[in-house]
Amino acid sequence: MTVREETDRLLSRDEVEQRFGISRRFLELAVARRNGPKFVRIGSLVRYTVKDIRAWIAENTQGTGR
Repeated sequence: MTVREETDRLLSRDEVEQRFGISRRFLELAVARRNGPKFVRIGSLVRYTVKDIRAWIAENTQGTGR
């Protein structure tokens, strides 16, 4: 799998949880509250790309405050 294929691959909530440590429940609530990572809806399924998860993590990374 190429780097581009890997970053564009669609991940389930369980795969996001395993790979990034973001809980399935948080992702479910984030969709409802519209404050989480970008997602793709396919019928009733919700999927995430690796690049969107990484971008969301980067956007929400906090400094130490020093």
